[in-house]
Amino acid sequence: MAQAHFSAELLDELNLLCLFNLDTTQVGLKVHAGSAAPGAVAAAARLHDKGLVTQADGGYLTPRGREAALHAQELAGLLASPELTT
Repeated sequence: MAQAHFSAELLDELNLLCLFNLDTTQVGLKVHAGSAAPGAVAAAARLHDKGLVTQADGGYLTPRGREAALHAQELAGLLASPELTT
């Protein structure tokens, strides 16, 4: 099996997923093309193409997107933890 890695595009998508508030389904994100970083704008469109968000400029998480955001946020928390030991 090929070794997996996070490309710059996947990192942009993961970063965007980490911005979603998982405590509610009533709050979404709007990625403004005029003021957001180009990587974030493209990431939002890719997440929409993958069926993870409802709009090409963000919107709300789909059920699959909520699962992805949960995993992304958990992974970010695990990797940021100073308690990691080998």
